[in-house]
Amino acid sequence: MKKLLFLAALGTGLHTTASAQTQALKVNILSPLVRTGSFFYEHQVGKQQSVQLGGLFTAWSAGNTSIRGFALTPEYRYYVSGSKPALAGFYLAPFVRYQQLTLTATDDYSSDEAKASLTTFGGGVLAGYQLVLKQRFTLDAFLGPSYNGGSLKTTMGNASETFNAGPFEGFGVRSGITFGVAF
Repeated sequence: MKKLLFLAALGTGLHTTASAQTQALKVNILSPLVRTGSFFYEHQVGKQQSVQLGGLFTAWSAGNTSIRGFALTPEYRYYVSGSKPALAGFYLAPFVRYQQLTLTATDDYSSDEAKASLTTFGGGVLAGYQLVLKQRFTLDAFLGPSYNGGSLKTTMGNASETFNAGPFEGFGVRSGITFGVAF
């Protein structure tokens, strides 16, 4: 009986949330082009405001080389247009990002393994536009400048060195197109 009451309360809460469309689960449709999965959860926190948490995961190999890693990207969104439904219209979004990637390569002849670990932290500001289609689906396009700083650590056998992050450090551009479900 307790389980039945819990499920009824949960269903009522989900129905109330669903009719308000104050949340969205989204996927970056450009990520598979670089063998990556990029997913987002957005939650409305005010009339024209939301917070979003993004997660990026990659794990691919080519020959004796593999790259694995993740990134976390929290952001705050302010919807300038203040349009209805919620989570729709033009927005500005400051964000921060933490990223960690590991590249592993094995030499065919000596079986030596080389590793490189890249860790970056940065942030930026996006401008974007999100549509809510048929009160259920989202389509979001965003673009903006970013800045990253970090370190690159290499290991070959027992020797290791740490370098600056080189081309992965400094100014860049963050962009994407997501498709999702609002509820």
